[in-house]
Order: sequence, then structure tokens, then C-alpha cells
Amino acid sequence: MYDKQKLDELQQSLSKWEQTSLKKALTQLPERNDEFITTSSELINRLYTPLDTADLDYAASLGLPGEYPYTRGVHPTLHRSKLWTMRMFAGFGTAEETNQRFKYLLEQGQTGLSIAFDLATLMGYDTDQPEALGEFGKCGVAVSSLKDMEILLDGIPLDKVSSSMTINSPAAIIWAMYLVAAEKQGVRLDQLRGTIQNDILKEFIAQKEFIFPPEPSMRLVVDTMEFGSKHVPQWNTISISGYHIREAGSTAAQELAFTLADGMEYVRWGIARGMDVDEFAPRLSFFFNAHNDFFEEIAKYRAARRIWAREMRETFKAKNPRSWLMRFHTQTAGVSLTAQQPENNIVRVAIQALAAVLGGTQSLHTNSMDEALALPSEHAVKVALRTQQVIAEESGVTNTVDPLGGSFFVEAQTDRMEKDAYAYFQRIEDLGGVIPALEKGFMQSEISDAAYRYQREIDEGRRKIVGVNAYLDEKPAAIPILKMDPNGYNRQLDRLNEVRKTRDGGRVGQTLDALRIACEGTENTMPYILDCVRAYCTLGEIIGVMTKVFGKYEEPTMI
Repeated sequence: MYDKQKLDELQQSLSKWEQTSLKKALTQLPERNDEFITTSSELINRLYTPLDTADLDYAASLGLPGEYPYTRGVHPTLHRSKLWTMRMFAGFGTAEETNQRFKYLLEQGQTGLSIAFDLATLMGYDTDQPEALGEFGKCGVAVSSLKDMEILLDGIPLDKVSSSMTINSPAAIIWAMYLVAAEKQGVRLDQLRGTIQNDILKEFIAQKEFIFPPEPSMRLVVDTMEFGSKHVPQWNTISISGYHIREAGSTAAQELAFTLADGMEYVRWGIARGMDVDEFAPRLSFFFNAHNDFFEEIAKYRAARRIWAREMRETFKAKNPRSWLMRFHTQTAGVSLTAQQPENNIVRVAIQALAAVLGGTQSLHTNSMDEALALPSEHAVKVALRTQQVIAEESGVTNTVDPLGGSFFVEAQTDRMEKDAYAYFQRIEDLGGVIPALEKGFMQSEISDAAYRYQREIDEGRRKIVGVNAYLDEKPAAIPILKMDPNGYNRQLDRLNEVRKTRDGGRVGQTLDALRIACEGTENTMPYILDCVRAYCTLGEIIGVMTKVFGKYEEPTMI
């Protein structure tokens, strides 16, 4: 791309600059640090020039927006034609409370739902099971049966609003509840748009909200992929998630590598089921973190698109260009939020959101300033949503596609990310693949080491966090904190008891038994799960049947 003679001349100019202008400047005013590093502790050079991108092949490495390899974006016009989906993550207490928050956010200009479930639901327990005690509604909404889902979605036009659900081990069941609730509203399955996270591999790697062992867990994921491709064609049946890998302490490169490795493993399992790659790959979506280091994050998204397009086309032989596209949702980094000086979080979130937009995200959630203290208040969540709207309507960054494309720094960082990801792919392959690698604790160990290094940098003062180890302020936070309905727990228990009393007990037993037989065999479990949900079987009852067949997973001790 560059003339060799011009590069040689630039190298000479650079050497002269270092010996003259730079040397004089450093003598008069030394740099603030001995070294400058990214959030991932990667060294950053003082200056980037065409010498750092001398091997760049524009067509092969960048291309044009909407064309292979999609480094510059999956759409030719990106946000000039359509803004990203503003999808605020919401859920707390009872279905009634969360339904009210959904409606409030839609009134404020949110363009898609994103449902957070409480820990009991995420782990497959009904609210009244002993294991769920004390967890009701704290980190999301409690959904124990179809009745809860019906209330949660009451008055929401499911044929018009796209919904994302952060659910993993019980994803097939919660998705079935959503589908049946839509049926009851008179909405056809082929009209529904949305995403279930359903990424069980990252649970074993990072978040640890697994129930069943890896193999039956993967079977359930493929069941949803197969069912969705046939019956719910506009639904993304997996959101392959690097977000939680990053929240656990990984570097940006580890987030990128482990997420894409997981994505390729889902593709292998789908093909092994007998599905054509182009039958399901267009409905795979991704979910990334937006952390503090502005340029590192942008480079991560660009590298992700390029790697995914290449692997889908060359390794998995996908022929449909839609199978090559990486479409992704982004959430700002929850782990970066501080309880100290929580208003500072508004600034952090704005920077992170801007990186996501410049990186070409299709969907975005912005965290609220109070999330290190409590679930978001109505005031805090409105400020977070307004942050996206200001970026969209006032900043000017949506006026052109990939405005940082061609930056010597950004292109060099994109290449570094790609190189680091392929090095991790090789290490995973050497360990036998994704599942053997996670069972050996490889990804977990890499993340743990990165998290430890990052915390040491903070503790030793080499990394400054405003309000934590720099610019301290002892005044307590003066922001409103969300208060949930104190009677919500009892109302939830009453509803669950009413469901059990009024449903057809014979039908419950029949559908659960049919599901057990399906789990013992090789049939797709989704039709049987749907029958259980229509009979108002509870989440805990369905999980109980599956556990008897699949068993429960206990993570081996990592030394």
C-alpha cells in the first residue's frame, strides 16, 4: 500500500526527529510515565506512522463497509441509515415492577428490550425453592412460570419490539415461555425478533452459572439453534458473549479470542447435528464489553469482524455472505464502575459507549451511574439512555462510516488483536479444543492471571482510577437509590402457589414425562419444553426433570 522509497524516507525522518525535536522536548519536559499501557497492560508506542502499517493490504485487511472482510463494518452505510438498537438492560423484583420499567424506557426512546433475570432464575430455581432463598429480584426479575412471563410482557407489542434475554443454562425454557406468551398475544413465531444469550461455554469459562455438564448443555444450545432456524427465523438463538469473560478480568485480546473460539465451537456442533452452516450461521450474534481503553476497544471490534468473516468463509465454507457477518451487541463495562464518586461513572460510560459506536456496534446498553451501589434507579437509567441519544444525535460520529479506519494507531492495534487471537486459537487447539481446554482450566487460568495483574497495577499506583486511588473525595454519594416493592416477594410466592393449584395436574405430569423421554433420547427437546410451558410447569420442575437425565456439573478444583 505504501511506496518503499517513501517508507525509507519516513524512517530517516523519524530517526532525525527522535534525535532532535523529541530529545529536546524530553529534556525540557519528561514524559509522565516510564511506559504507557492499555487497560489490558499492552505497551503503547509514543507515535504511530505508516511504518507500523507498512504491510497493510487494503483490500484483504480492510475492504469497504458492507463487504468482505467487514473490518470497516457489516453495513455499507452503518449508522447513517439506521442507528444502533438502544437496548437498556432492565429487570428487578417482580414481573409487574419490571414491566413498568420496560414501558418507562420505551417511552423515553429505548428501541429494544433487554431482560435481566434474578440469580434464582438464572440457576433454574423457582422462587420458593430453598436454594433460591434471599435471591429474589436482586439482580433481575424473577420468572418461575409462564404466568410471570405473561405479566412481564403485558402491553409490550412483541411483533414490533425486539427482545434480548440474558439467560444461559435455562435459556431453552425461558425462551419457550417468551414464545408461548407471544402466542397468547396472537403473535406468530415468525414475527418475533430478539436474542437469547444461551452461551453456555462462557459460563464454564467465566460466569459459572452452569447447571448441566458441557455435553448435554451444548445439546440444548443446538436444539434451540435447530428449532429457531425452522420456526423462529428472525430470532438469534445464541449471543456469543465476551462480555462476561471481560468482566471476570480478561484482557481485550483474551475476550476476543475466547469469544470467537466459543463461536466456532457452536458452529462445529451445529454442523455435527446435520445442519448446513448457512442454515444457522446468519442467526449467530455476539456480545462484547466496552471497557475504558478507547482505542483498544475499537480495534477489538474491528479485528473480531475480520477474523469471523475469514473463519466462516475459509474454515467452515459458508457460502452465504450473511454467514460471514459478525453482528454484535455491546454493553459498557460494569466492572469499571466505582462506588466511590458514582457520578464519575457517567463519564466512563460515555467514553465506553462512544468506542462501541465508533467500533460499529449494532446494539448498545449503557450502564447506569449507581450500579456499583444498587440496581439502577429510574433517574440513573434515564441518564444512561440519554448518553446514547446524545452520542447519536449530537456528537457527529454517526455521519460517516468507520471514521477511525486508516488511523496508523487503530490499524496497528487491530492487527495486534488479530495476531493475539490466533495465538490463543492455536493454544486451545493444542489442548484438544474448547471443551477440553476449559475442563483443564486453561481459559480460567489466563483470565485469573490477567485480573490479578490489573489489580496489582491499581494497588501499586501504576494504574490510576479516579476516585479510588487518585483524586479521592471522602464525601458520601448523594444519589437516589432504587427501592423495590417490599411486598413483591410474597406476591410472587402467592402467584406461584396459585399456578400450581389451578393448572391441570395430569397434563403437567404427562408433559414432564414426555420431556424426560426426549432428554433420554436424541430428539430436539424444544417442542417438549414448549408443551411443558403451555401446561404451566414451573422452571424448577422442568430443570428437575432435565437434571435427573443429564446430571449436575461440578467444576473441578483448579490448582
